[in-house]
Amino acid sequence: MTTGASSPTAAARPVLTTREVSITYEVNPPVEAVKDVSLTLERGEILGLAGESGCGKTTLAYGMNRLLKAPAVMRSGQVTFHDASGTDIDVTTLDGEALRRFRWDKVSMVFQGSMNSLNPVMNVRTQLGDVFTTHRPGMSRAERDQRCAELLDLVGVDPRRMSAFPHELSGGMRQRVMIAMALALEPQVMIMDEPTTALDVVVQRGIVRQLMRLRERLGFAVIFITHDLPLLIEISDRIAIMKDGRIVEEATAEEIYRTPQDAYTRQLLASFPSLTGARGGFVRSGSPVEPGPTPAGGQ
Repeated sequence: MTTGASSPTAAARPVLTTREVSITYEVNPPVEAVKDVSLTLERGEILGLAGESGCGKTTLAYGMNRLLKAPAVMRSGQVTFHDASGTDIDVTTLDGEALRRFRWDKVSMVFQGSMNSLNPVMNVRTQLGDVFTTHRPGMSRAERDQRCAELLDLVGVDPRRMSAFPHELSGGMRQRVMIAMALALEPQVMIMDEPTTALDVVVQRGIVRQLMRLRERLGFAVIFITHDLPLLIEISDRIAIMKDGRIVEEATAEEIYRTPQDAYTRQLLASFPSLTGARGGFVRSGSPVEPGPTPAGGQ
């Protein structure tokens, strides 16, 4: 099995760091969805974030990009974006216009289930163009159309489909349009939350291969969130394993695959069927954890 991905633009200086981030859902009783998580994303690398549903992956991603909504509250910690210009941005202090400029321009996100997030009554041209209307108001309509066509071609969609409505596109094409939207402003970081969920295996692989090519060409860093650990081992430079709101292990993809240190990581690996042997069972050691009800978004 091939493990890990090359990071052609990786440098010593990271692009995004989180330090002791804790996020709580203020319900009754409160749910601690993320607990003292510290991560470093190197420039140009793919960092995989793996764990079972409900472990806090999506909540952490929303916290990194300041997208949390009530009842979720970041109780403590710091998120710092290290801009290519050399400026450090404390993401937790951004608000108003500064926060609007930061999103999509510096860090973009492909949301869980995003292929169903396109507006059904607007064509692809209008939805892609809205990114530039909002963030690049000085662009002419002709410039927006040209850029939209370039983006679609970049992600493997025929630019002639700009006039198409979402229902006229396959699931894989809709997902590619969402990736094009996330790439529109040439961000330095892309957070991808379960980007291939609900797609068949062949389409999933096509999108992942396209993502790898784009990363190599454009040099952005990726946080790839999924519970598909074998996929992360194949495409990631490093992998962080999340359980019950905490990072229990972080290592290179090669080390996770060959010498996992945490029992939970070994259990995750054993839960996937082998092509050459019997399927392993996924049985968590110890007593079941009862964290209480997890509101929507605490994935």
